[in-house]
Amino acid sequence: MSERRKDKRLDRVLPLKLSDPEFDVLTETRNISASGAYCLVDKTLPLMTKLDIVILITNTKSKTKEVKKICCQGVVVRQQTVVENNKECHYVGIFFSEITDKDRRCLVNYINSFFVKTVSSFAKSILSNPSMNS
Repeated sequence: MSERRKDKRLDRVLPLKLSDPEFDVLTETRNISASGAYCLVDKTLPLMTKLDIVILITNTKSKTKEVKKICCQGVVVRQQTVVENNKECHYVGIFFSEITDKDRRCLVNYINSFFVKTVSSFAKSILSNPSMNS
């Protein structure tokens, strides 16, 4: 089966607030991309539920660890009920249906900064290992 996603997905825990007129849920991402997020919630969110979303990301280039707040809207596109620690929970996939270009670029830059670090670290490990250079 081929991968349908067009955006890089980063396995990273980020603070996340999901809300609609009837509830607020505080949770964390399991992974995130420029087009959506995957998280665990303790509330059933039916498919196509419209959500207001707030994501907090830390500026990886800032020495002061500046936090950026991204506000957008999303729609539940996946929901899987599981039992963890004898409690029913729900893995939820959310598509960002409305996000400003500025916030999307911020998210892309944040995600890409981890891929650059990973590739850079991998390249350094190869170059510093003489047995790998032959």
